[in-house]
Amino acid sequence: MVTQTITWITARGLFGRRRFLLLLPLPLLVIGLAVLSRGFGVAPEHWGEPVLVGLGLAVVLPVIALIAGTGVLGSEIDDGTIVHILTKPLPRSQIVLPKLAVATAATAVSVAVPLYVAGVLADSVGLGLALAAAGTVGALAYSALFLALSLVTRRPVLLGLVYVLVWEGLLGNFVSGTRVLSIQQYVITIADKIAPTPLLEAKVSLPVALVMSALFTVGFTALAIDRLRSFSVAGETS
Repeated sequence: MVTQTITWITARGLFGRRRFLLLLPLPLLVIGLAVLSRGFGVAPEHWGEPVLVGLGLAVVLPVIALIAGTGVLGSEIDDGTIVHILTKPLPRSQIVLPKLAVATAATAVSVAVPLYVAGVLADSVGLGLALAAAGTVGALAYSALFLALSLVTRRPVLLGLVYVLVWEGLLGNFVSGTRVLSIQQYVITIADKIAPTPLLEAKVSLPVALVMSALFTVGFTALAIDRLRSFSVAGETS
């Protein structure tokens, strides 16, 4: 019952925030570009990768996950209501896990639908389903990372953007070693292995993608739980 209550409060707070609703045009942009490209008869090899990877996986997925992941706890930390939650005799995992679930679900739904539609228009239903499945895995890993950042630093959005834009976007294109720590690369690999297509170019192996996705999720979730314990101690003694 407590977990359901936390989940409901988190979902209501997240979807009631104007900044999250402002992100809805991003998924629509993916669908719109795919529909226009298909409608004008542009070959998928000319628009598929820029729309699916360059926009969908490199921008829409991490940005929505960043807003959702930092928002499920960040707002409560900013306005001080987190103290009221921490006064309850609850294991910190029962606070973190429902919030992670809400952030993941919000991101997955927002991203899986446009990726599916664009994948179908670019290639096939198989590719659409592969992108939706891989996007869900990415939503979980990104959400765990950004949720942990909201408890580790006062500037989680800034650090999240550095990871997405600099680490994955800039270094990931020029320094091959950084791809092993890139959630974007895991998502591309998983989608490519489920439905192989020239539109996607996997740069890490499938075992690496699966293992590292799990490590990101478990590791940063554990970090968030640990940091929330430390936060409660500080709140109770201050």
